[in-house]
Amino acid sequence: MDKIILIGFRCVGKTTIGKRLAEALNWKFLDLDIEIQKETKKTIKELVEEKGWDYFRKVEKESMKKLKDMKNVVIALGGGSVIHEDEMKLLFKKSFIVWLYSSPEVILERMKKDEKTISQRPSLKNSGLEKEIRDVLKERIPLYEKFSHFKIDTDDIDVEGAVEKILKNIPQGEKR
Repeated sequence: MDKIILIGFRCVGKTTIGKRLAEALNWKFLDLDIEIQKETKKTIKELVEEKGWDYFRKVEKESMKKLKDMKNVVIALGGGSVIHEDEMKLLFKKSFIVWLYSSPEVILERMKKDEKTISQRPSLKNSGLEKEIRDVLKERIPLYEKFSHFKIDTDDIDVEGAVEKILKNIPQGEKR
């Protein structure tokens, strides 16, 4: 395994845990949403507001295709990246994919405290934050389950604890 991919909903710790995990492995860290923002020179929110979700998902899908041959990297995918099933199937074969899970209540609390929620993260459903979280999780949980090798509940674990758990569960013979 030459890459670890973190999947999960918004505010579950993909970027924070991913950066620390990359440090521990002495690998690069890549956040797909940040890469898309650098490439387009717009926030995700600006992209969606200007060109719509379909356009953003198209850009995201193209960006995901570039990940399959990367090595010695920890990648945080966007929360919705799992909807691109063909790209996820390819990544699943060549990566150790960890699903970072949090309960809807914890996600809601974290989103309310996170300045990026308002400035950079567009609404997914325009149905109110709590309902949106529950509705989108209901759609995505089967995909997170399908495309992960390992799951960590991040409700009550700190960054170091999560990193330690991931390192202990990398398939044997794969640790660098």
